[in-house]
Amino acid sequence: MANITAADVNKLRQITGAGMMDCKKALTEAEGDFDKAIEILRKKGQKVAANRADRESTEGAVIAVVNADKTEGVVISLNCETDFVAKNESFVKLANDFAALALNFKTKEEFLAADFNGITVEEKLTEQTGVIGEKIEIGSFERLEGAFVGSYIHAGNRIATLVSLSGKADGAEEAARNVAMQAAAMAPIALNEEGVDAATIEKEIEIAKDLLRQEGKPEAMLDNIAKGKLGRFFKDNTLVNQDYIKDSKMSVSEYVKSIDSSLVVTGFKRVALA
Repeated sequence: MANITAADVNKLRQITGAGMMDCKKALTEAEGDFDKAIEILRKKGQKVAANRADRESTEGAVIAVVNADKTEGVVISLNCETDFVAKNESFVKLANDFAALALNFKTKEEFLAADFNGITVEEKLTEQTGVIGEKIEIGSFERLEGAFVGSYIHAGNRIATLVSLSGKADGAEEAARNVAMQAAAMAPIALNEEGVDAATIEKEIEIAKDLLRQEGKPEAMLDNIAKGKLGRFFKDNTLVNQDYIKDSKMSVSEYVKSIDSSLVVTGFKRVALA
């Protein structure tokens, strides 16, 4: 029987993140062979993942990162089952490591197949499911490209946003962060009026008409009044038209132009845990 030392157990723990007892058992079963021990731990993760496949993974950490040129960003959520795990330092570190890697890929599928320290991201998720004992998965994966991209992560890692601006003017970094903070706080459904889908617009018009009927307004007047109310809906729910949270006397679009008259918000992504 192989002599399993505390140093061996600690080395395997550093490689896999598994608990000390799990590492000792795996090394013992593998007779000291590290590659076999790692495989044993991964198979354990697969079994745990299969048993927890139908569990809800609504907690986790949402991380946004931007490349060095500030022209591309990604926001991902690493989901788990409990708040206790979501706040664990090693879990948050893993989420940040994943986000940094995700910058190199265009789709979630490409990212899950990417190499992460010798195994794929998907295999790492399975491994960590075995280590932690909870369902661990990548929930959201959103990319944004633009002339200037900024990010914001809300305290507690439950909401993160990306915002793109039309240029790299002086003050663009602060402006992008402030607008990203706005998107996190106010949860707009679209960038502007053009981004709101027809079904949502039709639904809002019908809601407005029903309320007007209840108020006794004549049927002939409903269309015009409802369209007026739709303007208010756009103001409240589209990013560039919202009142700027740091100065409600101006819209988000007006705030950005106050930084530089040529600046325009060109896009945003927002990811939040349920």
